[in-house]
Amino acid sequence: MDSLVLHLGMYLTALVCCTVLGLIGLQGWRAWIELERAKLGMASANAAPAPVGARIDVADLKERVRKLEAIASGVDI
Repeated sequence: MDSLVLHLGMYLTALVCCTVLGLIGLQGWRAWIELERAKLGMASANAAPAPVGARIDVADLKERVRKLEAIASGVDI
């Protein structure tokens, strides 16, 4: 009987320890995730909008791609 009580006490102690360590790890994980979200939020807030010249270049490239696709499909522009 003493052996059963001793083993049961050890198992329960191990279970409590694992639960506490798991909860501590979970709390650390959530804090790390929140930190990464804050970093991403700061990065997007500090990002400057693209200059007008870059947007014009992108529009020019899109137009060129459209013309090349039309040539490839055999449509006259």
